[in-house]
Amino acid sequence: MNFCSDNVSGVSPEIMEAVVAANEGAAMPYGDDEYTQRLSTQLQELFETDLIVFPVATGSAANALALSVMTPPFGAIYCHSQSHINVDECGAPEFYTGGAKLVTLPGADGKIYAADLANVLNKAGAGVVHHVQPAAVSLTQATEAGCVYKPEEISQIAEIARTHNLGLQMDGARFANAVASLGCSPADITWRVGVDVLSFGATKNGAIAAEAVIFFNQELAKTFGYRRKRSGHLFSKMRFLSAQLKAYIKDNLWLKNAAHANKLAQKLAQNLAALPGARLCHPVEANEIFIELPESVIQGLLADGFRFYPWEEESKSTVRLVTAFNTKQEDVSAFIEAAQKYCEKAKEGVYVS
Repeated sequence: MNFCSDNVSGVSPEIMEAVVAANEGAAMPYGDDEYTQRLSTQLQELFETDLIVFPVATGSAANALALSVMTPPFGAIYCHSQSHINVDECGAPEFYTGGAKLVTLPGADGKIYAADLANVLNKAGAGVVHHVQPAAVSLTQATEAGCVYKPEEISQIAEIARTHNLGLQMDGARFANAVASLGCSPADITWRVGVDVLSFGATKNGAIAAEAVIFFNQELAKTFGYRRKRSGHLFSKMRFLSAQLKAYIKDNLWLKNAAHANKLAQKLAQNLAALPGARLCHPVEANEIFIELPESVIQGLLADGFRFYPWEEESKSTVRLVTAFNTKQEDVSAFIEAAQKYCEKAKEGVYVS
């Protein structure tokens, strides 16, 4: 009954089985194994284009290292104020770029909007020695508010980025949830609309610890191998990362997992939003829900053993609920029933301690 994060989930059986299978026999180290070589072919088929892929173990490493290839120490990375790279990565992008500055933009539902980005870049002081120089844009898909960028929104941002000679990186920690929500191909919200580099997430959606940095703009990949080694993310037994990623995309497991999480988020959101005093803070388009609930309901749910995070960035009575690939239908139903029960008690004037 833990709705704190999709990071609390376990591992997809298919991925665990793939790791066990990869444990048989010997394999060449540092990515020269057959698993990593086959992964590259599989991802090219999935994204319908030629690309270069580098497995890493964490999303923070994927984001920071991807941004480092397109941003000099005196550069600026434009991102949303709520983005993971700005709020939750302990200065990793600044560290791996050698000192670049994160320039944050506000925006509803965790999104950067093209018009706002254009306005900021027009005043950024490109070519002026006193200012950090525009270098990259980072988008989060799905956003930290649980919403998704439509292809046309990304295309508009990419056009602005190209006009100003900026690279475009996508933080795809919940990329699978976005693709499942939109019902599009992975290509439609990446390279076809101008994304240069994707941090392709798997850990939140059923992997043990595996992400991939995918370069659609292959020119940017030239120094990435050295940066990955220098950062400590060139695994000697790379086959175990690649085996996870191979199993993740095989037979569309990644989309099946994400669709399950999205479906249960919708069920949870629709039922909770119907409660007296409840209010959704953002549209629920992936697997995260931000909702205001009466304080007595929140306390009652916590007393019943449900776990979730308060989210005071929205309001003091807002909580974040996250569903995962293995969230149980019965846990979602139990949460809804408990919330309804405590709403009824609140109407009757019964105090919940």
